[in-house]
Amino acid sequence: MDRRQIVERHQPELNKWDPVSPFTVGNGEFAFSADITGLQSFPNQYEVPLGTQSNWGWHYSGGPELYTERDAAYQAYDTYGRPVGYAMKPGDKAEAYHWLRQNPHRLQLGRISFRFLTESGEEAQAEDITNISQKLNLWSGILNSEFVVHGEPVHVMTACHPAIDAIGVRVISPLIKQGRLQVFIRFPAPDMTSATWAKAVFPDLGNDGRHQSELRESGINGASIARSMDADSYKVSWSWSAGSLERTGAHEFTLLPDASGESLEFSIGFGQESAQTSEVKEIKAASERHWESFWMSGAAIDFSGSADPRAYELERRVVLSQFLLALHSGGSLPPQETGLMYNSWFGKSHLEMHWWHAAHFPLWGRENYLLNSMDWYAQILPVARELAHSQGYEGARWPKMVGFDGKPCPSPVANGLIWQQPHPMALAELCYQADPSSATLERFRSIVFESADFMVSFAHWNEENRVYDLGPPLIPAQECHPMEGSKNPPYELEYWKYGLEIAMRWAERMQQPANPLWAKVAGSLAVPPQAEGVYLAHELCPETFLTKNRDHPSMLGALGILPGTLIDRKVMRDTLLKVKEVWIWESAWGWDFPMCAMTAARLGEPDLAVDFLLLDASKNTYLTNGHNYQRPGLSAYLPGNGGLLAAVAMMASGWMESDGGEAKGDMAVNNPGFPQDGSWSVKWEGLKPWL
Repeated sequence: MDRRQIVERHQPELNKWDPVSPFTVGNGEFAFSADITGLQSFPNQYEVPLGTQSNWGWHYSGGPELYTERDAAYQAYDTYGRPVGYAMKPGDKAEAYHWLRQNPHRLQLGRISFRFLTESGEEAQAEDITNISQKLNLWSGILNSEFVVHGEPVHVMTACHPAIDAIGVRVISPLIKQGRLQVFIRFPAPDMTSATWAKAVFPDLGNDGRHQSELRESGINGASIARSMDADSYKVSWSWSAGSLERTGAHEFTLLPDASGESLEFSIGFGQESAQTSEVKEIKAASERHWESFWMSGAAIDFSGSADPRAYELERRVVLSQFLLALHSGGSLPPQETGLMYNSWFGKSHLEMHWWHAAHFPLWGRENYLLNSMDWYAQILPVARELAHSQGYEGARWPKMVGFDGKPCPSPVANGLIWQQPHPMALAELCYQADPSSATLERFRSIVFESADFMVSFAHWNEENRVYDLGPPLIPAQECHPMEGSKNPPYELEYWKYGLEIAMRWAERMQQPANPLWAKVAGSLAVPPQAEGVYLAHELCPETFLTKNRDHPSMLGALGILPGTLIDRKVMRDTLLKVKEVWIWESAWGWDFPMCAMTAARLGEPDLAVDFLLLDASKNTYLTNGHNYQRPGLSAYLPGNGGLLAAVAMMASGWMESDGGEAKGDMAVNNPGFPQDGSWSVKWEGLKPWL
């Protein structure tokens, strides 16, 4: 396959301001999002912050011990006769509640911008930028920006080093020789400013006393800056080809280029203990090597021979999603929904989304990107154990909304969710399928086994029905249900069985005795609830398709994402059709569309699978930069991109069917999730079938 041709026919381009679609360069641990100037010169042109973020850059307002989880208000929920505490509401501890929600949060490391001057010395504004032509070269990871400022052309190249957290920039313009182009870095205040994440921003100005920016070792071709705020700090290193640096504000430093020529090169690096930079030519060359290697490894898919007019758009989404997920979701921490672009939900990672960000990596032959974040679960295993034990359970309970430390935070929803619990087990199994070695088993054994121990401890034996129930209390993946009134959601029941069966297989592979409760609970879970021939959101929700037909139609995940060993296929087909008919899609989320596509594919409905994957809905919009738009203020939603790649892998390479829990052969049809009437030509290499 001509991989380069496939990638390059989807290079994103802009010729005007696009307030929802900035381009980003990055390396999985660090990212820099730019406006049409190639830097962050006019941030007010955008709906969301133009971020400079990393996986190591975090901050606690007032210091890490200002509040601890012991300071939160806990509400007791009856759990089959015993109270279990969850921090769901502020109660009489609102200040602690909101602080714990917001801290730690990812830092905006600094805004790097051009300052363009008019002939009279005034600052040019966004409307003075004309003749815009910006292209992101996906094959090299390099952003090229061309534009005109008051009649003078400007050419900018922006690249990120793949191994160090630094950007390199080359600028060519007559404005340099005229003394009308400057570059500055401004450091914003570090605190979140609202109890609501959608309104919480990092203020660009003000609160100067809340942080410090100390210029150190400033010389003819470089400088270093030390940043500190409360108990946190980081370093910035800046090198340039020719010019001088001046402090132009309490937290602003401006580079005045040498006016003897029309070109300037500079690199800026960030780091927690020390900051590294490199020559611009080396950053550019390293980026080119890295991204070419990325595209030449793993899987590729080509829809170009298809008659269906939607094929080009699907291929565009697939190409751009691969780039974005490697850049934002392939690092050492489970990412936040917006990756390293800007903070959503206070910069926290949502562990129920980790599967959606990263499960596709092994299916596309890039399991190393998933492995990067998997060891983090072992690091926070003591936190997960403590959470389980504090609630009277065994094993390790994985929290939902966390910072880098893995500690749960108060939330009206997060602490009631359980569907993140089997995720590390499912992801570990994908890692094992990619590398079926004893080293993989040993690496993740504690994660798998202790996850399973919690799951059997959480399940409740219903003596009357002779089954194990899940909840109450719990909140299903479809979050619009009450904590104390939700019981036996179909997706969670199937996922519980799937996760416990993984644990049993791992014990067998390691020739170790399995906890006998794993098999007992897996074999006696409640039957997924249904009424009038369709599956319900949960056992206590007969009005599922009348008043609860919003948010995630998560009952569909029981067959599609999962093999559906507890599921009646006819009932699920009718449920899928009912969802298609009555669901309020404006209330759905980006990963719901590929989830529905996977269910349709498993049910032998390839036309329906494609229809769901490309459904015309605002939450299924993919912007020029490839991000899955959700709503104003949330213009990037990477779980949608990851779900898309997982669904396409399944639809192209197939899956293993289950019958009584036993896998039975590969799919006999090529591209089983795509229509077989000749309207789709799907060529691929390197994809792995869904297991």
